[in-house]
Amino acid sequence: MHSLILDLHIVSGTLGMLSGFVAVFLRKGSRRHGIAGSVFVISMMSLSLTGVYLALMKSQPGNVIGGTLTFYLVTTAWLTAKRQAGKPGILDWGALLLVLALASVEMTWGTEAAMSPTGLKYDYPPGPFFFMGSVAVLAAVGDIRMMMRRGIAGTQRIVRHLWRMCFALFIASASIFLARQHLFPAFMRKTGMLALLSFLPLGLLIFWMIWVRVASAYKRKGSLAGRAEAALAAR
Repeated sequence: MHSLILDLHIVSGTLGMLSGFVAVFLRKGSRRHGIAGSVFVISMMSLSLTGVYLALMKSQPGNVIGGTLTFYLVTTAWLTAKRQAGKPGILDWGALLLVLALASVEMTWGTEAAMSPTGLKYDYPPGPFFFMGSVAVLAAVGDIRMMMRRGIAGTQRIVRHLWRMCFALFIASASIFLARQHLFPAFMRKTGMLALLSFLPLGLLIFWMIWVRVASAYKRKGSLAGRAEAALAAR
């Protein structure tokens, strides 16, 4: 059983990486983007769940939390795109409670690592705990804002979907290319290719955040100009 779970974990990671990078570069809203995105979501859900199982078997609490956060990010990103107008439901409330718990655990472990004589907690320094905890806090704030507004739409909905998908892809790529560098040829380690592949999702995340906001502002400007021209013509 353990071997089968490990094989599924590896296959899911491979499919997740390939489909994720394909989806990022395809035109958003296109049929091909939807297909690649669906493969990515299913693969990442499988990757995170099998990763949590393997981490539990190996007594790796840090990886359990990381896998759970990845599952949360992918699931909420999928719900954002799938649900009409992003209206919150019972799953969103459950996701909020989950990410609040994750943020609390990450920040607590980071503090304990910083105060530990060895500077470690579960073999990790404070940095990774505080980094992932900050991401969980950011996600929780976004969830709370969505609940208070009773939904999310337009540019905010796109931004919510994109950053969660891209960050989940970053977690997966870093887990493969940075954490397991010994699996790759020496030239990839020496040339910095593994670091590039690991942090590429973050670069794409920044690009798409800027692109979406600029495109949205351009559309609003065009819409305002069109209404102004119509008003002048009516006079």
